[in-house]
Amino acid sequence: MNERSPKLAALILAAGYSSRMGRSKPLLPFGNETVVTRVVGSFRQAGIGRIAVVTGHQAEQLDPLLRELDVGAIANPDYDRGMYSSVQAGIAALPADVDACFLLPVDIPLVRPATIAALAANFAAQQAPITYPRFSGRRGHPPLIARSLFAEILAGQGEGGLRALLQTHQAADVDVLDEGVVLDMDTPEDYAQLATLALRRHLPTPAECEAILATRPTSDALRRHGRAVAAVARTIATKLAARGVAVDLSLVLSASLLHDIAKGQPGHAEVGAALVEELGYPAVADVICQHMSMSFDGSTTNEAAIVFLADKLVSGDRSVSLEERYRPSFERFRDRPEALQGATRRYRTACAILALVERKARAPIAKILADSGVRPFP
Repeated sequence: MNERSPKLAALILAAGYSSRMGRSKPLLPFGNETVVTRVVGSFRQAGIGRIAVVTGHQAEQLDPLLRELDVGAIANPDYDRGMYSSVQAGIAALPADVDACFLLPVDIPLVRPATIAALAANFAAQQAPITYPRFSGRRGHPPLIARSLFAEILAGQGEGGLRALLQTHQAADVDVLDEGVVLDMDTPEDYAQLATLALRRHLPTPAECEAILATRPTSDALRRHGRAVAAVARTIATKLAARGVAVDLSLVLSASLLHDIAKGQPGHAEVGAALVEELGYPAVADVICQHMSMSFDGSTTNEAAIVFLADKLVSGDRSVSLEERYRPSFERFRDRPEALQGATRRYRTACAILALVERKARAPIAKILADSGVRPFP
């Protein structure tokens, strides 16, 4: 292992025809930026200073933006031969002191900076020939390729693409909580989905929530409960949104799935909130922190109120009335005044939220939940 920190570079592959998309992928709008701007920004946020974009088809349209971004452009005159030729053009242009480089097709634009940083840290420790991100058991992009493979890649003929060559070498897998490593966009439909998701990257996707839970000692029953709460909360939020109530459905869904991430620990709402905030999701953490106790003003059906109510309308993975949910608690705590007081307070808060939801949705809760897919309690 070298004593110095490895010198890393990133190659963004953007030379293709974008034939299935019908438009230049790198220049597609992506929130308030373009796709290539988003990808460059992810590498920069991860601390990768040497970034270059391999260009080919419609390079004359892309080059001005790259100059504006202060990113190098590597022209691939043979881009019509496919992506392997772009990999070769990019690697051939790397400075001699680069120890490894990331390879990322521009149409995989949602890789989180934290994932790139994790791959870099793993390479610094292990210096494997190839370092892959892995999400829920699936290898994704970008691979981090060590210099020891550069000569072989440059000498290759491209049979089977880069993947075939890399499969013959030892690789390290880094498990990441980032669905973006396996999300690409080949078609206009893919682009529409990822462009929408790009606006929500401050929140974990449902699949990322499941991956986060998998890192914790959570039981299957607890995960089923979270999914049931999410289904109820999503149904309530959707009904309210249809009546003009402003609500962030993605935030409701993420917070519902993760609300019991620390269940079983004292103060599990606060502990769970701290865990989720450490992962980089403060808005989700704020909702989780309130799911056991919240100050309800009687008029605001925000995301925290919706998740609080949904949690109280689910027992296990079945929907229940508030009375059914709290009757056992009232019996269990009848000789414990402090605990009874807490249960009573939560019940009254849930009743107040429920009354407001029914008023704003203009429907009783039983009718609202008929669309949730959660089984009613027998």
